[in-house]
Amino acid sequence: MKIRKANGLDGAAIRNLIRLYPGKLIQEHLPRTGEFFVAIEGKKIVGCCALAVYSKRLAEIRSLAVDPNFQGKGIGRALVDACMKEAKRRKVYEVLSVTGAKELFEKHGFNTFNQEKYAMIRVLG
Repeated sequence: MKIRKANGLDGAAIRNLIRLYPGKLIQEHLPRTGEFFVAIEGKKIVGCCALAVYSKRLAEIRSLAVDPNFQGKGIGRALVDACMKEAKRRKVYEVLSVTGAKELFEKHGFNTFNQEKYAMIRVLG
């Protein structure tokens, strides 16, 4: 498996991976293709994850998706590692993730904010 920054040719494969998880991943307003890292097995993109940098203070790891046939092989962990390295390279102070994969992010040192139990969201419009 190889992890690399996504390029313009990877957009369709990234969208196809994210579409595998309609109840878990936001399907609209995806990060730009250049914000993604992709995992490649052979010649196939089998995972993706984006680092959306909002400011020097804050970035978000989002849109983490791994092909179900390739789960359990450390791909998600490697993609999060790539995003964290990029955040450090860009000198971002804090990285957040809204996730259903709590254990994966805990392994990377993520914690709840001030021991909060819930992330809250309000949809406008």
